[in-house]
Amino acid sequence: MAVYSVDKLIAEARRLSAEYRKATGRPLGGVSAEIAEYDAARLMDLEICEPKPGGYDAIGRGKRAGMRIQIKGRTIFDEGKTGQRIGQLKIEQDWDSVMLVLMDENLEAFEIYEARREDIMQAVADSNISNRNKRGAMSVAKFKAISRLVWTRENGAEDDEIWNNA
Repeated sequence: MAVYSVDKLIAEARRLSAEYRKATGRPLGGVSAEIAEYDAARLMDLEICEPKPGGYDAIGRGKRAGMRIQIKGRTIFDEGKTGQRIGQLKIEQDWDSVMLVLMDENLEAFEIYEARREDIMQAVADSNISNRNKRGAMSVAKFKAISRLVWTRENGAEDDEIWNNA
């Protein structure tokens, strides 16, 4: 049995990571990805896969039942800074959607976006053919343009329907 709850451990990881960045100017590697997964699962009713099957991080429950979801996280320290990128998407593997958890300087989620596989694959195909784009790299701005805002800190879940293509 664990001594501390996962909620308390994540809260402490947020605090330590923010303090580390303030002290060193560098992020504490790998922490934001774990926190993003935790937040996406908690806020969007997902079950994290253990062990990871390779192409996705979580399986949806409720409205997203059975959906295979990649989870990406990005900490935004300066909203005016352009060119921020998300981690490489696993475009060659099986998954249904990608959730991008945007976090503030304290690693607290403030928005979650979700994009369907079809939209991501089209965006990758439409982008100029560079090695970076072939590998599934994408800017935060591009991801936001092809996705839906599904959660905000102010309003909670933003989606009544998963996707309405009407």
